[in-house]
Amino acid sequence: MNDIQKLKDRREQLTSEVERLRAEFLHYETALAAPESIQRGRERDVQDQYADRKRKCDSLDFEINQLNQKIVRRENIANHETLMAGYRDAMATWKADEHELNEKRQSVSTRLNEIRQQATDEMAKARQAETEAATAYAQAVAWGDTDGEKTANADAQKAAKTLATVAEHNRRQQLIISALEQELDTIDQHIAEAQREHQKIEKNALHLANAVLEEKWNEAAQALLDVGGKLCAARRMIDRDPVALLKLNVPEQGENFSSWDWSDLSERSVRYKVQDVLAL
Repeated sequence: MNDIQKLKDRREQLTSEVERLRAEFLHYETALAAPESIQRGRERDVQDQYADRKRKCDSLDFEINQLNQKIVRRENIANHETLMAGYRDAMATWKADEHELNEKRQSVSTRLNEIRQQATDEMAKARQAETEAATAYAQAVAWGDTDGEKTANADAQKAAKTLATVAEHNRRQQLIISALEQELDTIDQHIAEAQREHQKIEKNALHLANAVLEEKWNEAAQALLDVGGKLCAARRMIDRDPVALLKLNVPEQGENFSSWDWSDLSERSVRYKVQDVLAL
């Protein structure tokens, strides 16, 4: 935490410096916007003063941005257990919401398919009955069957009324089908939202895990270098060259783009005395 506070103190110092410089270069900027206000012969000097302060401000803004990133990273690492627990809980909540929405979607989809099939079957049955009645009437007329003609005519009228009733029922069912389709669209939107939120939180959690693992890598590398330093010291003490370690190159992770090599082992090795090497 002391390192974090030092970074914050440095950021505060730089922020104050930027504010001071920005006030100065705004003064020069205003002067350049009205050239007639500049004393003759000082135009070049004013331009240089403005450019110099603008350049310094840009440089300090960049440094402040780098400090902000380091502060956020180190605070996240320091609080990673609490943050990760929050991420896990949030992901579990969104995953549960998605599961519940999928169950709701399955229920609505099943009911929608049932109503569609029922509407199709009812309409097909009513049309078939009307067609059969018309066919029976035509046959009765063709054979001169007066009684059959009357019966078929009555059946045709009944089938027509039934078809009209089914058509009206089908119209109402189509309204229900449209409403259920809209409900499915709404559910799908909520499912997509749950998936997006889960992925966003998961990505944040992975970034945090990456930062923590980078620091664990660096700590493990330091421990390796300490052992390597002792190993080099032991070999020096028994007149053996640590040839196998000369090509050592361990990349540092996180904020710095560097690596540890043989020189780091050599530097550590001179710190150890015989009693240090023997303290296994």
